[in-house]
Amino acid sequence: MAKNIIIYYSRTGENYWSGGIKNISKGNTERVAEFIQKAVGGDLFQVETVKEYPKDYYECINEAKDELKARTRPELKEYLPDIAAYDNVFVCGPCWWGTFPMAVFSQLDRLDFTGKKVMAVMTHEGSGLGSCERDLKKLCAGATFGKGLAVAGHACAGSESQVASWAKSQV
Repeated sequence: MAKNIIIYYSRTGENYWSGGIKNISKGNTERVAEFIQKAVGGDLFQVETVKEYPKDYYECINEAKDELKARTRPELKEYLPDIAAYDNVFVCGPCWWGTFPMAVFSQLDRLDFTGKKVMAVMTHEGSGLGSCERDLKKLCAGATFGKGLAVAGHACAGSESQVASWAKSQV
């Protein structure tokens, strides 16, 4: 049986939500990552930065934009040392300026994807998958790629059946 790892970054607190700002206690991407785990099994690995992003949504996205422009790799609290034990890698994150938060790349840069199947998952409020699949293909040398999944952030709580069906189709 194939082994799965679900690597995700998720934001709680202020989030963009259907045209406005909403405070959420559980991040949209975390919900989706848990739905994947429930559907196909696997281990969850949460990407967490040492320096927290600003609590204010607009300050956060400005910082995220600066990181993207500078191709910054924020320091993480913990790094997944390798993915040798896994066959499938789900990479999940919110859409920040068209791709994953740079913190996700801080983790992915350290891993060998040779022989792994990689699937992109992005939560968003209108951007879909953005360029995340293209970005993963550049970064994950030696991997094969499944079909990505975009889930509207405001709809994440009710997306379990959609996420489960997609996840099962990828493994």
